[in-house]
Amino acid sequence: MTYTLAAPVNETMASASDTLVIAMIVTYAAALFLFAIEAAYGRRTNLKAGRLMPVSAGAAGGGADGIEVDVRTTEGEARASQSVLGAIALGVTALGFLMGLAQIITRGVAAGRWPWGNMFEFVVAMCLVAVGVLLYASFRYQARFLGAFVLVPVLILLGIGVKWLYVDPGPLIPALHSYWVPIHVTAAILAGGAFMVSGVTGVTYLVSHRSDVKRARGEQVAGIAGRLPSPELLDRISHRLILFAFPLWTFGIIAGSIWADEAWGRFWGWDPKEVWSFISWVIYAAYLHARATGGWRGPKATWINVLGFATILFNFFAVNYMFSGLHSYA
Repeated sequence: MTYTLAAPVNETMASASDTLVIAMIVTYAAALFLFAIEAAYGRRTNLKAGRLMPVSAGAAGGGADGIEVDVRTTEGEARASQSVLGAIALGVTALGFLMGLAQIITRGVAAGRWPWGNMFEFVVAMCLVAVGVLLYASFRYQARFLGAFVLVPVLILLGIGVKWLYVDPGPLIPALHSYWVPIHVTAAILAGGAFMVSGVTGVTYLVSHRSDVKRARGEQVAGIAGRLPSPELLDRISHRLILFAFPLWTFGIIAGSIWADEAWGRFWGWDPKEVWSFISWVIYAAYLHARATGGWRGPKATWINVLGFATILFNFFAVNYMFSGLHSYA
């Protein structure tokens, strides 16, 4: 691989970046441990009212013309396992998030460039976004119960990044010297992190829905599965995250096409990464269409969501490995 001439690497910042990524992993592992204890042994309590539940304005005593308009009002009752350890875990997660942010900054300063030019940097940034989305959902939707599930793939991906994807900070290959690269990659990172949390929430929804079905049959549901929030709440959170991520993913594909035209003289070349990015786009478009038209909801729509995130993971890792090498750009 040929690199262009660039400023020497700042070894002090490079060492700090490497230390921070290990400290971040340890911090997330501690938070996951605390979240797991809360999920397994916390007291199942009612969550405070939120603003996720759509209701009919006419049904609530709206206009006399009889027209019904969908509005957003208070969330229906939902229950989740909670304890003081969960609040501590949330604080520890926030600390890990700040470490991740510092790691990306020091990595960029060390290399003297935008800090996501290879798969290692891409994975670290996407995990940072996923944790950021978890923190936002925890405060906005009282969804800190997702910490016990979201941090699992985050730790797995960070472990893969450190063990197999890591490369020392350095300059970019010539093909990546374009202002479209940070635009395209930033959109992909933001969408990928949100899709990760949505996919994990979808899997959690499937478990919660199955638990509800068992309860309806009079069966007992033990363990964490019996302490999950209502599937309706999980479904709405997952849907909201996809509504956020899908436009970013769409923009990322368009920006990538423009960059490809500048770098290689064509907008679309049926590259495997391009094809799988489009496949993921089609799957999530199908999910949103199913939700908007009322065709598929509940478990059927959730399986589409999970499939969509599986294709994104396949694209980021398997396709890059088979066709571009582990250390190539995402």
